[in-house]
Amino acid sequence: MNGAPHIPVLLDEVVDALDPQPGDVIIDATFGAGGYTRALLDRGATVHAFDRDPDAIASGRKWRETEQTPPRLILHPSRFSDMLDVMTSAGVAKVDGVVMDIGVSSMQLDQAERGFAFSADGPLDMRMSQDGETAADFLNTAEESVIADVIYQYGEERQSRRVARAIVAARPLETTGELARVVRKALGYKPHDKKDPATRTFQAIRIHVNGELDELSQGLSAAEHLLREGGRLAVVSFHSLEDRIVKRFLREASSTPSASRHVPMAAQRDPVFTSVSKAIKPSEAEIERNPRARSSVLRHAARTGAPAREAA
Repeated sequence: MNGAPHIPVLLDEVVDALDPQPGDVIIDATFGAGGYTRALLDRGATVHAFDRDPDAIASGRKWRETEQTPPRLILHPSRFSDMLDVMTSAGVAKVDGVVMDIGVSSMQLDQAERGFAFSADGPLDMRMSQDGETAADFLNTAEESVIADVIYQYGEERQSRRVARAIVAARPLETTGELARVVRKALGYKPHDKKDPATRTFQAIRIHVNGELDELSQGLSAAEHLLREGGRLAVVSFHSLEDRIVKRFLREASSTPSASRHVPMAAQRDPVFTSVSKAIKPSEAEIERNPRARSSVLRHAARTGAPAREAA
C-alpha cells in the first residue's frame, strides 16, 4: 500500500459488473493491496475485505486508520472460503456483491522473501497465509510420484515426471533460484524462449501449497449463499484451471435441469444465477500498462431469488 497505488486488472469492468451504489454491502474476497476495495469505497459502498495474508491485513489496517474510512471498511484476516461463517458471525446475512481476484497478488510476487517468483532469488516458501507447509517442505519430503502428479495437474506440464525426477535428485532445495535452475535443466531452456519453462512448475507448487482450487470452489459456493436476489458476483482468474472452475460453476448455477422421469420433480430447481457474462479480457492498452493483466479473464453474473444449493 506504499508508494504508487496498486491498480488491479480489469478494474473498470469489475466496477461496472458490480454497479455499487451508496450503502451497498460488498465483499472483496481477495483484498491484496486494496485496489478493488478503494474503488468500491469511493462509490459509497461498505466493504468487507478478506485476506489470509497477514501482510495484506496489516497494510489495510494502516490504510484504514490514515484514510479514516471506518466503519465502511471491515477487514477479515480469513480465507475467503470461510466468508459465509465469518459474515454470519458478523451479523450479515446477505450482501449486494462479491468480487474475487484469484491467485497470487502483485504484492506477493514482488517480495522475493515470500518465494512466489523466480525473478529474484528467495526462500522456497509460497505460503499465502505464512503458516503451514512451505514449498520447500513439500518438495523435499514428498514422493516423486506425488510431485509429478501435482506438477501435471496444476501446472499442466506434460513432462512432469522428468521434472519431478530432477527435483528429487537435487534435494534438498531451499531457494526459488535453485528450483528454477533444476526445472530449466530438466526441460531445456534457451534465453530467447518466450516463456520460462519453470513457470508451470512454480504455478503448480503454489496452487498445491495453498489449496487454491478447493479454496475457489468453496468461495464460489459461499458467495452463492451470501448474495441477495439481484446481487452481483464478479470473478477475475488468471489461468485456465481457475477459469474452468468459474465457468463450470456459473454454467451449472444458471441452468435448469431438463425434466426427466429419472429426476424427481422435488430434485429439480430454478437457476440461482442469471445474466451470466461471456469471458471479458483486458484491452491492449491495459496489457501495455500492466503485462500481468495479459492472461486475466473476468466472468460475472447476477443472483436470482432461488434458494442456494447445498454448500460445497
